[in-house]
Amino acid sequence: MSAASPKIQDKTAEKAHEPSMEEILASIRRIIADDQAAKPGDAPPAKAPPPPPEPEDVLDLAEFAEPAPSAKPAPLDLDPIDFGLEEMDFDAIVVEPDPEPEPAPPPIAAAPPPPPVQPAQPARAPEAPSEPLTSSATDASVGNAFNMLAHTVLSRNARTLDDLVADMLRPMLKAWLDDNLPVMVERLVRAEIERVSRGR
Repeated sequence: MSAASPKIQDKTAEKAHEPSMEEILASIRRIIADDQAAKPGDAPPAKAPPPPPEPEDVLDLAEFAEPAPSAKPAPLDLDPIDFGLEEMDFDAIVVEPDPEPEPAPPPIAAAPPPPPVQPAQPARAPEAPSEPLTSSATDASVGNAFNMLAHTVLSRNARTLDDLVADMLRPMLKAWLDDNLPVMVERLVRAEIERVSRGR
């Protein structure tokens, strides 16, 4: 605490040495009064004014310009303007009625869409008498063979395409069930047993 007290004492000492506002104002007044009281004879001698600078070579256009003519312009002769208003006959004024608006043109019906453009068919060469690839005897024997096959299949078995597909899938389905059904059933039975045993 002893270290803090010298600082406080220094600050109070500084404040005691600082002049107050009144002292500062009094000092300023004294300086102003001294300046006003000084006699003009006491002042140092004034310096002589510097000599005017020598004129440079400046071209003065006023020396070369012609003086403006001093003659007064002649007055203009203008016809007097008659500001008198003629009396207007407002009854004689004809007011044209507003023109009637033209009737709207009838709506234009939408044009039907153009018919679809048919693709141009290539010009066919005149048909020559077509010659069959096979003879008529061959056509007859092939036709008879297919008819006999159709009659035999339908009369004996009367089976459809669905029946033929089922017969083809039966061995594949049997093999899949043999491989996967026991495992699936065992897994589902275990899950059900666990569910029932937890429920009690």
